Amino acid sequence: MDHVPDLYDQGLQADIATLIDRRRVLQLIGLAGVFTVAACAPGASSSASALASAAATSGSSADCDPIPEETAGPYPGDGSNGPDVLEESGVVRSDIRSSFGASSGTAEGVPLTIRLLIQDESRACEPLAGAAVYLWHCDREGRYSMYSDGIEDQNYLRGVQATDADGLVTFTSIFPATYSGRWPHIHFEVYPDVATTADAGKKIATSQVALPAGICAEVYATAGYEQSVANFAQVSLESDNVFRDDGGVRQLGTISGSVADGLVVELAVPVTPA
Repeated sequence: MDHVPDLYDQGLQADIATLIDRRRVLQLIGLAGVFTVAACAPGASSSASALASAAATSGSSADCDPIPEETAGPYPGDGSNGPDVLEESGVVRSDIRSSFGASSGTAEGVPLTIRLLIQDESRACEPLAGAAVYLWHCDREGRYSMYSDGIEDQNYLRGVQATDADGLVTFTSIFPATYSGRWPHIHFEVYPDVATTADAGKKIATSQVALPAGICAEVYATAGYEQSVANFAQVSLESDNVFRDDGGVRQLGTISGSVADGLVVELAVPVTPA
């Protein structure tokens, strides 16, 4: 199975519990509780409000630090390294499973809803409304649309969403593969607003979501993810070059749902507005 390894960003630190202090552990537990409650709420809008309110409250202390800056990797699709999906009509969308415009392919895989809560670090992590998030990741085969062999003409698993009044963006996608040298992850960039996404130089944050080990192993045991099994087993979390500075604690997504019915990954993302 052909896939293109991500040459410039590699790995995830193995045991975050040994690398973070007690304050970070408590912060992570608190966010996990926030996301769990929100995921169980009876409606999308009420879930968003509960999540935004609780996360803003938990972030109103010295723990409210900007999300760590990370590489966008060699396949950003934002015009900084070749193709630019951000100039294409139709890129602003919530369901990113299919290509748009002149392309018509669809990425198959375990359903994954991605929710990011964008917070204003300069205002004690209040929700940041009106910002824009450009999000992308590899497909079930470990390939990146617009770059990898055989899917250069596709633009699936890429999209832009504006944050709502609660600072939330939601993308409907599929669970990404593990390819050689990288822990499963999701890339994203944050911009002041949708209009500024056409200029990669105006982004205010570039980072990644790390996916938890337990759910990765469960997903990769399903049909279609066979190539990820060996790659996941060979990943050395000890040698990670992306998340290891803080053990990934501030980029490790919280998972809910099930492989059978669809998964949800959520992460609070404090940024410093331009």
